[in-house]
Amino acid sequence: MALINFVRPYERLARFRFGQFEGMKGPGVVMAIPIIHQIVEVDTRTEVLDIPRQTSITKDNAPIDIDFLVYMRVDVNQAEKSVLEVENYHLAVVGLATTTLRAVIGDIPLDDVLSQRERINEVIRLRLDQETERWGIKVTNVEIRELIPPKDIQEAMNRQMSAERVRRAVVLEADGTRQANITVAEGEKQAAILRAEGERQAAILRAEGFNQALKQIFEAAKGIDDRTMTLQYLDALKALGASPSSKFVFPLEFTRLLSGFNPGGAGDGSAKSG
Repeated sequence: MALINFVRPYERLARFRFGQFEGMKGPGVVMAIPIIHQIVEVDTRTEVLDIPRQTSITKDNAPIDIDFLVYMRVDVNQAEKSVLEVENYHLAVVGLATTTLRAVIGDIPLDDVLSQRERINEVIRLRLDQETERWGIKVTNVEIRELIPPKDIQEAMNRQMSAERVRRAVVLEADGTRQANITVAEGEKQAAILRAEGERQAAILRAEGFNQALKQIFEAAKGIDDRTMTLQYLDALKALGASPSSKFVFPLEFTRLLSGFNPGGAGDGSAKSG
Protein backbone atom coordinates (compact mmCIF):
# COMPACT_ATOMS: atom_id res chain seq x y z
CA MET A 1 0.00 0.00 0.00
CA ALA A 2 1.48 3.34 -1.10
CA LEU A 3 1.83 6.24 1.29
CA ILE A 4 0.66 9.60 0.08
CA ASN A 5 2.72 12.61 1.17
CA PHE A 6 1.44 16.14 0.70
CA VAL A 7 4.57 18.27 0.35
CA ARG A 8 4.22 21.97 1.16
CA PRO A 9 5.79 24.69 -1.06
CA TYR A 10 8.69 25.22 1.36
CA GLU A 11 9.36 21.47 1.76
CA ARG A 12 11.16 18.92 -0.34
CA LEU A 13 11.35 15.13 -0.01
CA ALA A 14 14.51 13.22 -0.80
CA ARG A 15 13.22 9.83 -2.04
CA PHE A 16 15.36 6.72 -2.12
CA ARG A 17 14.46 3.48 -3.90
CA PHE A 18 16.15 0.46 -2.34
CA GLY A 19 18.80 2.86 -1.02
CA GLN A 20 19.38 4.57 -4.36
CA PHE A 21 18.68 8.30 -4.46
CA GLU A 22 15.88 9.09 -6.89
CA GLY A 23 15.84 12.86 -6.47
CA MET A 24 14.06 15.64 -4.58
CA LYS A 25 10.30 15.48 -4.83
CA GLY A 26 7.67 18.13 -4.24
CA PRO A 27 5.89 20.30 -3.70
CA GLY A 28 2.54 18.56 -4.12
CA VAL A 29 1.62 14.90 -3.83
CA VAL A 30 4.51 12.44 -3.49
CA MET A 31 3.92 8.71 -3.37
CA ALA A 32 6.11 6.39 -1.32
CA ILE A 33 5.78 2.60 -1.15
CA PRO A 34 6.85 1.10 2.17
CA ILE A 35 10.03 -1.06 2.12
CA ILE A 36 10.71 0.06 -1.44
CA HIS A 37 10.98 3.79 -0.79
CA GLN A 38 12.61 5.75 1.96
CA ILE A 39 12.05 9.49 2.24
CA VAL A 40 13.89 12.31 4.03
CA GLU A 41 12.08 15.59 4.58
CA VAL A 42 13.94 18.89 4.04
CA ASP A 43 12.65 22.30 5.18
CA THR A 44 13.87 25.16 2.96
CA ARG A 45 12.67 28.01 5.21
CA THR A 46 15.18 30.30 6.92
CA GLU A 47 16.32 28.95 10.27
CA VAL A 48 18.03 30.71 13.15
CA LEU A 49 20.91 28.99 14.94
CA ASP A 50 21.87 30.34 18.34
CA ILE A 51 25.62 29.90 18.62
CA PRO A 52 26.63 29.42 22.28
CA ARG A 53 28.88 32.02 23.87
CA GLN A 54 32.48 31.56 22.84
CA THR A 55 35.68 32.98 24.32
CA SER A 56 37.89 34.26 21.53
CA ILE A 57 41.35 35.84 21.64
CA THR A 58 41.83 39.09 19.73
CA LYS A 59 44.89 40.03 17.72
CA ASP A 60 46.31 41.90 20.72
CA ASN A 61 45.79 38.84 22.99
CA ALA A 62 42.70 40.11 24.81
CA PRO A 63 40.06 37.46 25.64
CA ILE A 64 36.48 38.39 24.79
CA ASP A 65 33.20 36.46 25.11
CA ILE A 66 30.93 36.58 22.07
CA ASP A 67 27.59 35.02 21.26
CA PHE A 68 25.81 35.46 17.94
CA LEU A 69 23.03 34.23 15.67
CA VAL A 70 23.33 32.60 12.26
CA TYR A 71 20.46 32.88 9.79
CA MET A 72 20.55 30.08 7.20
CA ARG A 73 18.36 28.09 4.87
CA VAL A 74 18.61 25.10 2.57
CA ASP A 75 19.01 26.18 -1.03
CA VAL A 76 15.98 24.77 -2.81
CA ASN A 77 18.01 24.17 -5.96
CA GLN A 78 20.66 22.21 -4.08
CA ALA A 79 18.52 20.62 -1.38
CA GLU A 80 19.85 17.13 -2.14
CA LYS A 81 23.30 18.19 -0.81
CA SER A 82 21.88 18.76 2.66
CA VAL A 83 20.90 15.09 2.63
CA LEU A 84 23.69 13.47 0.68
CA GLU A 85 26.75 15.55 1.70
CA VAL A 86 26.29 16.00 5.46
CA GLU A 87 24.70 13.91 8.17
CA ASN A 88 23.39 16.79 10.32
CA TYR A 89 23.79 20.15 8.67
CA HIS A 90 22.54 22.05 11.76
CA LEU A 91 25.33 20.64 13.92
CA ALA A 92 27.82 21.13 11.10
CA VAL A 93 26.95 24.83 10.72
CA VAL A 94 27.21 25.43 14.49
CA GLY A 95 30.69 23.88 14.62
CA LEU A 96 31.84 25.76 11.54
CA ALA A 97 30.46 29.06 12.89
CA THR A 98 32.40 28.58 16.14
CA THR A 99 35.73 28.03 14.45
CA THR A 100 35.11 30.80 11.93
CA LEU A 101 34.35 33.27 14.73
CA ARG A 102 37.63 32.49 16.49
CA ALA A 103 39.59 32.82 13.25
CA VAL A 104 38.04 36.20 12.41
CA ILE A 105 38.40 37.66 15.91
CA GLY A 106 42.02 36.50 16.06
CA ASP A 107 42.86 38.83 13.16
CA ILE A 108 41.28 41.95 14.70
CA PRO A 109 42.47 44.11 17.67
CA LEU A 110 40.15 44.47 20.65
CA ASP A 111 39.24 48.10 19.95
CA ASP A 112 38.14 47.18 16.42
CA VAL A 113 36.18 44.18 17.68
CA LEU A 114 34.22 46.48 19.98
CA SER A 115 33.65 49.21 17.40
CA GLN A 116 33.27 47.32 14.10
CA ARG A 117 30.54 44.83 14.83
CA GLU A 118 28.86 45.21 11.44
CA ARG A 119 32.06 44.51 9.57
CA ILE A 120 32.73 41.40 11.68
CA ASN A 121 29.19 40.16 11.01
CA GLU A 122 29.74 40.45 7.27
CA VAL A 123 33.15 38.76 7.34
CA ILE A 124 31.80 35.79 9.30
CA ARG A 125 28.78 35.52 7.00
CA LEU A 126 30.92 35.44 3.84
CA ARG A 127 33.26 32.80 5.24
CA LEU A 128 30.41 30.62 6.47
CA ASP A 129 28.54 30.93 3.18
CA GLN A 130 31.59 29.81 1.23
CA GLU A 131 32.06 26.75 3.42
CA THR A 132 28.40 25.70 3.70
CA GLU A 133 27.77 25.91 -0.03
CA ARG A 134 29.00 22.34 -0.41
CA TRP A 135 26.15 21.26 1.88
CA GLY A 136 23.51 23.16 -0.07
CA ILE A 137 23.21 25.69 2.78
CA LYS A 138 22.88 29.45 2.23
CA VAL A 139 23.94 31.67 5.14
CA THR A 140 21.89 34.86 4.76
CA ASN A 141 22.92 36.81 7.84
CA VAL A 142 25.06 36.80 10.98
CA GLU A 143 24.31 38.97 14.01
CA ILE A 144 26.57 39.36 17.03
CA ARG A 145 24.28 39.74 20.04
CA GLU A 146 26.75 40.48 22.81
CA LEU A 147 30.43 41.29 23.27
CA ILE A 148 31.78 40.92 26.80
CA PRO A 149 35.40 42.01 27.32
CA PRO A 150 37.34 41.08 30.49
CA LYS A 151 36.45 42.89 33.72
CA ASP A 152 39.64 44.95 33.88
CA ILE A 153 39.13 46.09 30.29
CA GLN A 154 35.54 47.03 31.10
CA GLU A 155 36.74 49.13 34.04
CA ALA A 156 39.32 50.84 31.84
CA MET A 157 36.65 51.52 29.23
CA ASN A 158 34.36 53.01 31.88
CA ARG A 159 37.15 55.31 33.07
CA GLN A 160 37.85 56.32 29.49
CA MET A 161 34.17 57.07 28.91
CA SER A 162 34.03 59.18 32.08
CA ALA A 163 37.12 61.12 31.01
CA GLU A 164 35.62 61.64 27.58
CA ARG A 165 32.40 63.01 29.09
CA VAL A 166 34.41 65.42 31.26
CA ARG A 167 36.43 66.51 28.23
CA ARG A 168 33.29 67.16 26.22
CA ALA A 169 31.78 69.15 29.09
CA VAL A 170 34.91 71.30 29.33
CA VAL A 171 34.93 71.83 25.57
CA LEU A 172 31.26 72.80 25.56
CA GLU A 173 31.78 75.20 28.46
CA ALA A 174 34.77 76.78 26.72
CA ASP A 175 32.78 77.12 23.50
CA GLY A 176 29.95 78.75 25.41
CA THR A 177 32.31 81.24 27.07
CA ARG A 178 33.95 82.03 23.75
CA GLN A 179 30.61 82.60 22.06
CA ALA A 180 29.51 84.84 24.93
CA ASN A 181 32.70 86.91 24.66
CA ILE A 182 32.25 87.18 20.92
CA THR A 183 28.65 88.34 21.40
CA VAL A 184 29.68 90.97 23.97
CA ALA A 185 32.54 92.21 21.78
CA GLU A 186 30.24 92.37 18.79
CA GLY A 187 27.72 94.37 20.80
CA GLU A 188 30.39 96.81 21.96
CA LYS A 189 31.65 97.19 18.41
CA GLN A 190 28.17 97.93 17.13
CA ALA A 191 27.62 100.42 19.96
CA ALA A 192 30.89 102.18 19.11
CA ILE A 193 29.91 102.31 15.46
CA LEU A 194 26.53 103.80 16.34
CA ARG A 195 28.11 106.40 18.64
CA ALA A 196 30.62 107.41 15.97
CA GLU A 197 27.84 107.61 13.40
CA GLY A 198 25.79 109.78 15.76
CA GLU A 199 28.70 112.13 16.37
CA ARG A 200 29.37 112.36 12.64
CA GLN A 201 25.75 113.18 11.91
CA ALA A 202 25.74 115.80 14.68
CA ALA A 203 28.91 117.42 13.28
CA ILE A 204 27.34 117.45 9.81
CA LEU A 205 24.19 119.07 11.17
CA ARG A 206 26.23 121.71 13.07
CA ALA A 207 28.25 122.48 9.95
CA GLU A 208 25.11 122.71 7.86
CA GLY A 209 23.54 125.06 10.43
CA PHE A 210 26.63 127.29 10.50
CA ASN A 211 26.71 127.36 6.72
CA GLN A 212 23.03 128.28 6.59
CA ALA A 213 23.61 131.09 9.10
CA LEU A 214 26.46 132.47 6.98
CA LYS A 215 24.24 132.39 3.93
CA GLN A 216 21.52 134.32 5.78
CA ILE A 217 24.05 136.94 6.99
CA PHE A 218 25.41 137.28 3.49
CA GLU A 219 21.93 137.75 2.07
CA ALA A 220 21.16 140.37 4.73
CA ALA A 221 24.46 142.18 4.10
CA LYS A 222 23.68 142.48 0.40
CA GLY A 223 20.63 144.64 1.28
CA ILE A 224 22.61 147.22 3.33
CA ASP A 225 23.40 150.51 1.40
CA ASP A 226 25.12 153.78 2.34
CA ARG A 227 21.96 155.31 3.76
CA THR A 228 21.50 152.38 6.09
CA MET A 229 25.08 152.77 7.29
CA THR A 230 24.54 156.55 7.73
CA LEU A 231 21.52 155.90 9.88
CA GLN A 232 23.64 153.57 11.96
CA TYR A 233 26.22 156.34 12.35
CA LEU A 234 23.52 158.86 13.39
CA ASP A 235 22.34 156.46 16.05
CA ALA A 236 25.92 156.33 17.20
CA LEU A 237 26.09 160.17 17.31
CA LYS A 238 23.01 160.28 19.45
CA ALA A 239 24.67 157.97 21.88
CA LEU A 240 27.79 160.14 21.82
CA GLY A 241 25.77 163.29 22.47
CA ALA A 242 24.37 161.77 25.56
CA SER A 243 27.86 161.09 26.92
CA PRO A 244 29.70 163.71 29.11
CA SER A 245 32.76 163.81 26.80
CA SER A 246 33.65 167.20 25.15
CA LYS A 247 35.94 165.88 22.39
CA PHE A 248 34.91 163.49 19.63
CA VAL A 249 36.90 161.91 16.82
CA PHE A 250 35.02 161.21 13.59
CA PRO A 251 36.35 158.95 10.84
CA LEU A 252 36.96 160.45 7.44
CA GLU A 253 34.29 158.28 5.90
CA PHE A 254 31.71 159.97 8.14
CA THR A 255 31.67 163.21 6.08
CA ARG A 256 31.27 161.15 2.93
CA LEU A 257 28.29 159.38 4.40
CA LEU A 258 26.73 162.67 5.52
CA SER A 259 26.95 163.95 1.97
CA GLY A 260 24.35 161.42 1.09
CA PHE A 261 21.86 163.41 3.14
CA ASN A 262 22.77 166.73 1.29
CA PRO A 263 19.73 167.92 -0.71
CA GLY A 264 21.93 167.89 -3.82
CA GLY A 265 24.65 169.58 -5.71
CA ALA A 266 22.41 172.65 -6.50
CA GLY A 267 21.89 173.48 -2.89
CA ASP A 268 25.62 173.34 -2.36
CA GLY A 269 26.15 175.75 -5.28
CA SER A 270 23.58 178.28 -4.04
CA ALA A 271 25.12 178.23 -0.59
CA LYS A 272 28.54 178.78 -1.99
CA SER A 273 27.31 181.70 -4.17
CA GLY A 274 25.65 183.34 -1.27
